[in-house]
Amino acid sequence: MEKHEPSLDSPEEEGKTPGLSADEKDEVDENQPPRAAVLHEIIRTQGDHELERTVAALFWSALAAGLTMGLSLMAMGLFNSRLPDGETSKVISSLGYSAGFLAVILARQQLFTENTLTAVLPVMSKPSLGNFGRLFKLWGVVLGGNLVGTLLVSYVMLYLPIFDAKTDVAFLEIGRKVMENDINQMFAKGIISGWMIATMVWMIPSQESAKIWIIILITYLMALGDFTHIVVGSAEVSYLVWAGELSWKAFWLHFAGPTLAGNIIGGSFIFALISHAQIRSESGAPPKGKKTKKNTRQEPDL
Repeated sequence: MEKHEPSLDSPEEEGKTPGLSADEKDEVDENQPPRAAVLHEIIRTQGDHELERTVAALFWSALAAGLTMGLSLMAMGLFNSRLPDGETSKVISSLGYSAGFLAVILARQQLFTENTLTAVLPVMSKPSLGNFGRLFKLWGVVLGGNLVGTLLVSYVMLYLPIFDAKTDVAFLEIGRKVMENDINQMFAKGIISGWMIATMVWMIPSQESAKIWIIILITYLMALGDFTHIVVGSAEVSYLVWAGELSWKAFWLHFAGPTLAGNIIGGSFIFALISHAQIRSESGAPPKGKKTKKNTRQEPDL
């Protein structure tokens, strides 16, 4: 009677595909998506670098971002003025919302809602008065630069002879649509918007090759859902102010304040806190046998 040798496979080996060579096993390891802890560390490091930048560097980059975000208003207005009224027009013109985000993120300019995630992770990892001070300084400078840029670009779009009358009307309609929200809606939609931007920032490091599509997908959904965003919305709503349809008091109290609070809560206190808690709950070491990717680039012969 034959005796069967007991299986010597460890629990970790059970269930794995048999017959793989060592090279094939290495290939499997190398093609695994990065752990959440790796993404957390990438974003935390980026945030730490941002916190170290000078006030002047932050402001000029944020000002450029504010000006660039005018592309979103411009693209949506041009779409709306050239499409027939109806739901189909909304579906198509919402693509224009992505234009400003694509330009700002690919140009690596400072956008406030991105910093609600990246800059807050270093503070969560090492909470201290100094880090909180650096965070509030960055937020203040970046938000200020973004708003100056959006207010300036909306003024230029209204008063310089750039667009035809039909497009000017389309810009006004976009701002009016935002102001149809009451204060509670501004706040609630701002939470969702902040959370969506934080999700986008978290996704990009693991799918760098698909960065453009990630930006388009997330921001397109924001436009379809009419979620409020402090930077894009400030260009849309300030256009109404410059045109004399809205007061500055309404701009700050009805739109900017609730939207800003919602963006911060959605991006920092919900997404960032949950993501940070997830990482802190995981064990520090990667799974046994997991190999890190090596740089396979060969140096040229000398």
